[in-house]
Amino acid sequence: MPTQSLYIHIPFCARKCPYCDFYSLCDMQLQGAFVARCIELLPTQSFKTAYIGGGTPSVLQPDLLATLLHAINCSGEFTIECNAASVTREFAQVITEGGVNRVSMGLQSIVPDERQALGRTREFSLPELGIDNFSLDVMLGIPGQTQASLQRTLEFCAHAGAKHVSAYLLKLEPGTPFHDKPPELPDDDQQAELYLFACDWLARHGYAQYEISNFALPGYESQHNLNTWRCGEYHAVGPGAHGFTHGRRWHYPRDLQAFMRGNLPLDDGAGGDADERAMLALRLTEGIAKPTADMRARAKSLGDLVICDEHGLRLTRAGMLLSNAVIARLLG
Repeated sequence: MPTQSLYIHIPFCARKCPYCDFYSLCDMQLQGAFVARCIELLPTQSFKTAYIGGGTPSVLQPDLLATLLHAINCSGEFTIECNAASVTREFAQVITEGGVNRVSMGLQSIVPDERQALGRTREFSLPELGIDNFSLDVMLGIPGQTQASLQRTLEFCAHAGAKHVSAYLLKLEPGTPFHDKPPELPDDDQQAELYLFACDWLARHGYAQYEISNFALPGYESQHNLNTWRCGEYHAVGPGAHGFTHGRRWHYPRDLQAFMRGNLPLDDGAGGDADERAMLALRLTEGIAKPTADMRARAKSLGDLVICDEHGLRLTRAGMLLSNAVIARLLG
């Protein structure tokens, strides 16, 4: 069966945010050669979903972005990430003409002081995208964030017409400025309260939670990400990109020069075994339809962190806050 999804990693950013661990560079000189190399590596097949992430895809020169988009054969959901500050009328025209039908944008917060604490531009203005299906990323646990300020951000998402919201807890990733010099963050209990508040608020306003950090209006769940969490295979292109094809997981090193030289991706071993499928499925609110007897037995010791009934096994919201530990317990 052909691989259903394609991911392309664009390793360019206008500047690095202090919390970001994704591979990116601020030197734009290699954009042309990079796009040419990506096109060389693209399979000719049609994909059911395609996702262009980064980095910041919207900083690609419009003619180069147009060339890349037209080289991709996607018959379904076609997503591109962007930063509002780098979206122009030309960018919007290029993506619509290039077949993109879904946009994912990093909002993080609508509150100026919180945005400034994250190293983002102080004000956020939603650009004209020409695409109705868009997702906004929201960050939880920002320095100084409260439930009231978080509600302002969530209200903005709803009023702006976002079809999808991703809400992530801020993590201090090794190698980032925030890890080396941590800001003062809400404590663990406050972060848990912010997460549960976001889940409840979004549910009341029509956004159903379908994964630990993802919420959507009916019919607008990210099909690309669902394929990943359901352990579907996906092809990948770009430095730092991870792929899963023919039962093997692999990745390109986080090195643009090596990618340009034609270095092959590195093998990460076999993927898709029963434990991995269960681990990924438990990130979804649908959970596991047919858990093993061992999983059912272990679930009994986890109290209100899991639900195990005739519909299967799944984490509660409280369990999602401790997902890594809970899933490890369930899988033994």
